[in-house]
Formats: sequence, C-alpha cells, structure tokens
Amino acid sequence: MNTDKRINIAYIGGGSCNFGWKLIPELADEDICAMVRLYDTDKTCSLANEVIGNNIHDKGNTRGDVVYLACDEPSEALRDADFVILSFDVGTLDELVSELHLPETYGIIQTGCENSGIGSVIGALKNMPVCAEYARLIKELCPDAWVINLCTPMAECMAVLAEEFPQIKLFGTDSDSFSCQELLATMLCESRGLSGVRRRDIKTNILGISGFTWFDSAVYDGEDLFPLFREYAEKYFDKGYEYRVNEYKTNPDAGANKVRFDLFLRCGLIPAVNDRIAAGFCPVWYTNTAKAMASWKFSPMTVNYKKKIFEDKTSKVKKYMNGEALPRSSGATEVPAIIRALNGGGNLIAPVSLPNRGQIENLPAGAIVTSNALISRGNVRPVAAGALPEDIMGITVRHVYNRSAVVRAYKEKDLDIAFNAFLNDPVLSCGLTEATELYREMLSAVSKHLVYYCED
Repeated sequence: MNTDKRINIAYIGGGSCNFGWKLIPELADEDICAMVRLYDTDKTCSLANEVIGNNIHDKGNTRGDVVYLACDEPSEALRDADFVILSFDVGTLDELVSELHLPETYGIIQTGCENSGIGSVIGALKNMPVCAEYARLIKELCPDAWVINLCTPMAECMAVLAEEFPQIKLFGTDSDSFSCQELLATMLCESRGLSGVRRRDIKTNILGISGFTWFDSAVYDGEDLFPLFREYAEKYFDKGYEYRVNEYKTNPDAGANKVRFDLFLRCGLIPAVNDRIAAGFCPVWYTNTAKAMASWKFSPMTVNYKKKIFEDKTSKVKKYMNGEALPRSSGATEVPAIIRALNGGGNLIAPVSLPNRGQIENLPAGAIVTSNALISRGNVRPVAAGALPEDIMGITVRHVYNRSAVVRAYKEKDLDIAFNAFLNDPVLSCGLTEATELYREMLSAVSKHLVYYCED
C-alpha cells in the first residue's frame, strides 16, 4: 500500500447504514490509505459510522489504512477532498409515502421511485436544488476532486451538478446490474457443475440509462452465455427461477426473473436490473394491478419495507459500535475499487453513468447514459457500447426526454414543465384531470422542500 499520502474522501450522506455499512468494510479490504470525512444531516448517525469504521481500522488485519471522522458541516467534509461520494436523499421516510403510495389512491401502482415512475419526478424536484448547493461547495472547496454520484434520480442529479459546475469531474455508479451477473454465475455453476464462479468473472457489455440497463454480451472464460440464458428463460418462463421460493412476497428486491426472461425473449438483450426495477420503466405490462405483479412474482417497493430495513439495521448500531464486525459484503459496491483505480492502484472496468459522447450510438448526445468505462489513474474513459435495439429504444428514449424536461423545470423554476414529464411517464394511467389533482397533492406533501421553485 502506498502510504506516502493519505487521501481525503468526503462522504455526504455519511450516516447511512445501507450503503455506508457496505462501503466501510470494503474500503478496509482495498489497498487504500484514506481519511473518510462523514457528513450527515443527522450527526448521531455519522458519529456512529465514525466509531464503527475506526473499530475496523484499529483491529488491523485489513489491507486498507482508512480512518473516519464525523463532521459538523458539509464544508468541513469537503475542504481539500480528493474524492467526494454523494449519497443522500432529501426528506424523510414518512414524506416518501406521498411519492410511493399517494398514486395508489388513483389506481397507479409504482414498483419504486428511484429512477422511474411519477414519484421519481417529485424526488428529482426535491434533490436537484440540494445537488446544486453541493456543486457550488465542491467548486469552492475541492474543485479537482473526483465526484462519485449515487443520488437518485441519477440523471437529473448529475445534470444539475454539471450545470452548476461545468468543470466538475463527475460520474455516477450503482450496483443495479450486479444481480444479473450473479444470476449468470449461478446458472453457469448449476448447469456446468462448477463452483466458485464470481460475479466479477462474468464479463459483460452494458448499455442503457441509469436504472434501465441491458447486457448485449455476457462471457465467461471465452464462452458466450447468451445460449445458456435462453435455455433458462425458455425453461423457467412460466414458473420463474428463484433462489428462495416466494421470497419476493416479503422482499421487493427479490423476484423470480419472469420479467427478465420475458423481456429477453421479446427484445433479445438481457435486462441487467432486477424485475421490480425493469418493470417500473415499462408501460403497465407487468404493473397494472397488484394481482398482475403477483403473477409475475415480484413486489413493489414500499415505505413500510424501507422502515423495517432501517429499523432492523439501526437496532444493530450499538453492537457494531461496541466492536462487533460489520458483515463483509465483498462486491456489493465497486466504489472502493474505483477510488483505488483512480488513485493509481491499477486499472478497472466498471459500469458508470456519464453524459453520452457516443458510447451509446443511438441515444441523444449529452444524455446521461450507462456503459462500461476504463478507470485508471486520474481517468474515467467510457467504453463504446454500441446501439440499443429499436424496440428497447422506444421505451428508453421516452425516459431520456422526460428526465430532460425535469431538469429544464429546475433550471427555469417552472413546476409546470415537470408536470409534462409526470404526464408522460408510462406508469401514469389516469385521466388528465385526475393526473393534475395527483400532481398537486404530491407537490403539496413535500412543499417545504420546493422553496427553490418559488423564489424570484
């Protein structure tokens, strides 16, 4: 490990027990010497992660030399940072009820609202002004830092960050596609009698937009895995293919891959995201009723589920603060490996979100798209991924232009522009009068976060 310089990592949203508890042990396993400065609007949470992270450091037996410090202000975390991780969401879980569940009173069921659905329009309107504030702070306090965005909706947040600070060294990343690589590895082991095949052993070409990505190639040790995936899709299309039977009933991120198989058999590419997320981008083929979703063997994300996960994790804070090790989740995120590569610790191929400069041939220039990138010392270079098939393009481009409209609503401080994107979302299945009422109700529920749009 190069200990000549301890790099500074600013983690905005650093009180997280979701991404944060994946990041901390993985940083410890990377060849990195770093100070992670944690900022969270709830400092008690960032203080807990400071203790948890430093406990891992103090026990030794790690590759990394990473220490943690909770900060009172975002400026304290950002000053002279070499890397900035943005992973926050404006508002509370109780406020999320309006984004996820208020549409249900109009007969609209969303699978989630991270990067799709009418709830994502409201989420973007809340998050974009805060992204702009952080862009201004980064420009002032650490203009040369690499900024890794995990905030959603990904495209809207990235567009506003770059609009506010055009020279920002920014890219987005997430782990949505990892589940499909793991599925391919499982299929390979099961069908070939192999063991020990890891997600990272499956080499894929990924293309699409954040949250709605596809593999047009998947290879293991020189073998094309598309025929194997087709074999499984045809065999398990009716009953689905599950790791644990009926887990989808209690876990929205589990499923039977029936949506994945259906889209593959009709479109020819493998959906890289799980069934719940993929279905949320499509017209209401899979989501018109709760009964329909149950027949496809997946469940929508709910606020109650998010609260349960949060409560389950926060109940464990004390034992982790008292020295019990966080469970290792190797490969759950590639952020530590990306930081190591950017800091000169070798090359890495990883999926990232960047403005389109031709890496997706038939999506609009400048749109935030997802492809692989070669990451090396001080460089993130997107890989030419090719073109999306026309039938997938027809679904995708609708979301691209909706996202553009939402960003324009931010720039012009005009909520009516965002309403057009709201109306054009494929999940919106009610009439114009009802849609207008719903939009106003959803805005009203989060009005305290929308002051920006009311300023002169």
